[in-house]
Amino acid sequence: MLGRLSRPLAAVVTGLALTLSMSACTSDQPDAGAPASAGDDGSPDVLQPGGPGEENATISPEDAEKAVEPEFNEADVAFMQMMVPHHAQAIVMAELADKHARSDRVRELAARIRAAQGPEILMMAAWLEERDMAVPTAAEDPSEWDHSQHGHNGMVGMLTDAQMEKLERARGAAFDRLFLRYMIQHHYGAIDMADDVAVDGIDIMVSEVAADVAVTQTAEIDRLQETLDRV
Repeated sequence: MLGRLSRPLAAVVTGLALTLSMSACTSDQPDAGAPASAGDDGSPDVLQPGGPGEENATISPEDAEKAVEPEFNEADVAFMQMMVPHHAQAIVMAELADKHARSDRVRELAARIRAAQGPEILMMAAWLEERDMAVPTAAEDPSEWDHSQHGHNGMVGMLTDAQMEKLERARGAAFDRLFLRYMIQHHYGAIDMADDVAVDGIDIMVSEVAADVAVTQTAEIDRLQETLDRV
């Protein structure tokens, strides 16, 4: 089982509405062409531009709505749903560092992680809410949100319950070394997840989030490893 979380996640409930506005022009001039026909609900048909070398086509409003390209897909949702508890666990680890670390450098790194990933959790939760997708909470087992059964790599890098308990019991220099090793593991997992959605996802915002996760956490791995080499 994946490591447990310590606090509920806040999210703002909003809705996503997709509307399609259509209009048609008619003319009394003989060469203006035939007037547009109406769809099943009385709304005018839609002119669909043809491809290179192809003529334009007239389609019904229903078919036009079906032809709209999706703004996000299952890979985007999986990434956001898995990254919420993934980030949340990193924050729990960082909070432990504030209590049990001996090294000021370790506490500084932990504070940076909390400052970066806290707002990202709220942003990812809002993205899910706006699309009527479920948002993970601390009341649930994080493994319930693992999408590996859908062909994804899952929440890679997450600490198990046993690893979290070991970290909670550690103190001083022993805690510092364990925290750094575990956070490096955690970050590598997040980068793998970001790489997956960069290939399979289609949502622009999700792509930007994934790119930021990859860049930010790659840089943090270097800092974590440098600190680990010194403690």
